[in-house]
Amino acid sequence: MISCIEIALKPDLFDAEAASLKKKALDYFNIRLTDARTVNLVTLEADFTGDELVVIKDEILTNPVTQISSLKPLDIAFDWCIWIGLRPGVRDNPASTAVEAVEDLLNQHFDAQDGIYTSKRYAVTGDGLKRDEIEILARELLSNPIIQQWKVFSRAEWDPEQGVNTAPAKVRLDHEPEFAVLSIGSNDELQTISDQRNLALNPRDIPVIRAYFLDPDVRRSRAEAGLAEPTDLELEYISQARSDHCNHNTFQGLFRYVDADTGKSSVEENLFKKYIKEPTLELKNKKPWVVSVLWDNAGVGRFDESSNYVITGETHNSPSNMEAYGGAITGIVGVYRDPMGTGLGSRLIMGSFGFCVGELDYKGPLKPNLHPRRLLDGIVEGVKDGGNKSGVPTTFGQTLFNSGYMGKSLVFVTALGIMPAKVEGHPSHEKETCPGDLIVMSGGRVGKDGIHGVTASSEVLSENTPAGHVQIGDPYTQKKMHDFLLAARDEGLYRFITDNGGGGLSSSVGESAMISNGCEVWLDRVPLKYEGLDMWEIWISESQERMTIAVPPENIDRFLALSLEHAVESTVIGTYTDTGKLHIKYKEQTCAHVDMDLLDKGFPNWEFDAVWTSPETRGLYEPVLGEPRDFERLVCDILQRPNICSKEYIFRQYDHEVQGGSVVKPLVGCNRNIPSDASVIRPVLESAKGLAFSQAIIPWYSKIDAFHMMTCTIDEAVRRIIAVGGTLDHIGGVDNFCWPAIGYDSVKNPDGKFKAAQLVRACRALKQACMAYEIPLLSGKDSMYVDGHLTGQYGETVKVSAMPTMQFSATGVIADISTTVTMDPKVSGDFVYVLGETLNELGASEYYELCGATGLNVPVVKFEKFKVVYKALTRAIDKGIIASAHAVSRGGLGVHLSLCAMAGGLGMDIDLAAVPKNGQRGSLRNDTLLFSESAGRFIVTVAPENRETVEKLFKGMAAACVGTVTDQHKSLKIRAIDGRVLVDTAIDTLETVWQRPLGEM
Repeated sequence: MISCIEIALKPDLFDAEAASLKKKALDYFNIRLTDARTVNLVTLEADFTGDELVVIKDEILTNPVTQISSLKPLDIAFDWCIWIGLRPGVRDNPASTAVEAVEDLLNQHFDAQDGIYTSKRYAVTGDGLKRDEIEILARELLSNPIIQQWKVFSRAEWDPEQGVNTAPAKVRLDHEPEFAVLSIGSNDELQTISDQRNLALNPRDIPVIRAYFLDPDVRRSRAEAGLAEPTDLELEYISQARSDHCNHNTFQGLFRYVDADTGKSSVEENLFKKYIKEPTLELKNKKPWVVSVLWDNAGVGRFDESSNYVITGETHNSPSNMEAYGGAITGIVGVYRDPMGTGLGSRLIMGSFGFCVGELDYKGPLKPNLHPRRLLDGIVEGVKDGGNKSGVPTTFGQTLFNSGYMGKSLVFVTALGIMPAKVEGHPSHEKETCPGDLIVMSGGRVGKDGIHGVTASSEVLSENTPAGHVQIGDPYTQKKMHDFLLAARDEGLYRFITDNGGGGLSSSVGESAMISNGCEVWLDRVPLKYEGLDMWEIWISESQERMTIAVPPENIDRFLALSLEHAVESTVIGTYTDTGKLHIKYKEQTCAHVDMDLLDKGFPNWEFDAVWTSPETRGLYEPVLGEPRDFERLVCDILQRPNICSKEYIFRQYDHEVQGGSVVKPLVGCNRNIPSDASVIRPVLESAKGLAFSQAIIPWYSKIDAFHMMTCTIDEAVRRIIAVGGTLDHIGGVDNFCWPAIGYDSVKNPDGKFKAAQLVRACRALKQACMAYEIPLLSGKDSMYVDGHLTGQYGETVKVSAMPTMQFSATGVIADISTTVTMDPKVSGDFVYVLGETLNELGASEYYELCGATGLNVPVVKFEKFKVVYKALTRAIDKGIIASAHAVSRGGLGVHLSLCAMAGGLGMDIDLAAVPKNGQRGSLRNDTLLFSESAGRFIVTVAPENRETVEKLFKGMAAACVGTVTDQHKSLKIRAIDGRVLVDTAIDTLETVWQRPLGEM
């Protein structure tokens, strides 16, 4: 029996979703709706009595304070009705939660043929609305064809008794799972198989794979197991393991680097080892607080004597471009599993985000899968649901706009956790698998969602990218699993845990079995969302909310009982061995039998030609600009540019107070609306210690030189930590590379050699910066292929590549949270100081972008000089003589003096002539002083009684008093080098123009 319950807000309450629909319909398509209402539908396919349906409606689905509901279609007036539902097989998170609630309340178990399904209908009215207009809203605004279906009804077509008469979205696959034996008689045949199955095998790997399966000893061993030719499951496994996403082939490759200007050449082999691994291990030996790096799902640092913190960062670019909401929520809940699977498991304490998308008002001829505005809406909502519904605070984030991200947007997600230093007397960061341990899969079930996720992420986005690699994460299921696993950890019930992320079981079991040197997996015991998956699909599916755990046999009964108590599904699916073989069976039939050391069978390094051409040779130059006449207008113009203006509407959707540990908030100031330099949380509530977190993304500088893009990005993240009270003695880094394809092709990628050179230079800069500031890289990730093929105006294919981009995250322990500092000036009469030199470094700045120029003079980081200032500022903060501190970044002093003034709600009187500027008073123009983006600078305020102490502390450094905090006029007054007033603008005016561009989103 199929029943449908409709739920809507009471008519007198504001329907925000419907209001958003009205606004976007007008803004995007010039379709005017006079009214709209949102109705949630819950379809039940099970035998319930009428009384039971009323109980479900009233006790589970309806909030009587805010909602109305009915077992029949609600009597809501409309001209047109739009129904949106999920496609068959797509994860329906609210429905799965409803199933549990119904089972708990009615004590009634759902059979395999039963189910609950959610959907929505929108009741809209408007004068003269036409069907094609409503279909545009359904198709372009309210649904994504990859995961959703839609129907449109006019009032005349509507049945007031039946409503939306549509079958629930179900998948029924009834064929028996099977595996295929594949013929790889030649390299060409294997290449064809790779193309047909989206394996993304590198052509240079193909001969090695064939040689392995043709090896007489291998064939003999396989014959004993009942196999001859390779199976589809084995080739899928190899493709996952050898994908760039999993194996990092680009960073382990060989680069033939040539400087085209000088003719000098060199060979760079294994960028990861030389520029990431080796310096990190060297710093680990110097930093006793570094606990574990480079091998686990996340890095581990010492928080205090009894606790360690865990940190990692990921990207979820390809899935988010296919389905913004699903890709983003999967990204955030996926990265949350990394700390859960690090060491013996940690409790999640915070997350952050970084979004890089195309221009929100784009109206050009290119046709992306999702318009940047809609894409941003989707990823913001996905990360919101993933974080908020997981009970994890989102305390920091950044959002960038550039046309290069039209091809493939970037979705960075970062996660931190906390775990005891020891579990049952054993160091918590150590884990192992032993022969005889049982392989247990806990959490969600396996489905067709998430097929070929890592191989799709290892290619350029195109019309051939498989839609099945998009998943829909379920934070509720994962939250239950999170709490269960922490309880199991504390009882010492397992000795190894890892997450099922990229590659699914193929990665989690395959990699963990390398420790014990073998495994036997029973695929027929893996819990499935529905029957009929082929064996290779079960093995590589990236369906979410799953962990792989090694449980000693003597602990399995207690482990499974505890799992049942937490309503988490856990299943024994195999055992670890020491046979040296990855042995996979289905109902006792062998379907895979390969060596555990298969990946060490002589696969060649990927090779790249890298040719560097200097900015000057590429034709870049410093533009000749006349000094602006109207500086007040110029400051306002820059404040309202997309990459400077307020992103408050995004922050407001994220819960940063959950868990009660927030110290320095993501938004600070008297109106709590100015983005903080960094966030500070207290992960151990009974401790006075805090954990500071910041990140930086400055891709524009890579237009000139990715070397300086990298050093400036790291320096900004460091400055942000210092500004809230952190110290250079304890800063850990997370490097997240996002790079366009670097493989040279004269037609498909003619600038590949230059992009490869940019990558080499960025890696050199990464090492230089980390060694200079002594920042061990606790974790990191490379996400290559940030390119996309879009359809042009005349149906042609247009390749769009993103700028080389790095998100660098930094974290540090603060000994006493009471010493933390925020950026808002506190008291009128305080003195304003600028620390650090301002130079003629406007290359790729926001000011030059406004002027339509790129420039040449990119900011240069002077590590030793900057460190002296940073350490002095740390001492000053420790002494309590700094009232506020703020790191100067994108937009220069003009932007950041404005932000400080807005944060404090107080005026400032600033003299540009006093700004430290390379020791030459008056040598720079006013616009250069205001908008140069020179690194290493801070704006701080100091009480009059502390002025003498501060000036002694910074004696001999690039530091000077440049003005005062005022409250007489509450305006930002900036005097030119010659003393005349350049800017005298009310703080309210600055705040209005800064908030206007995205304020109504």
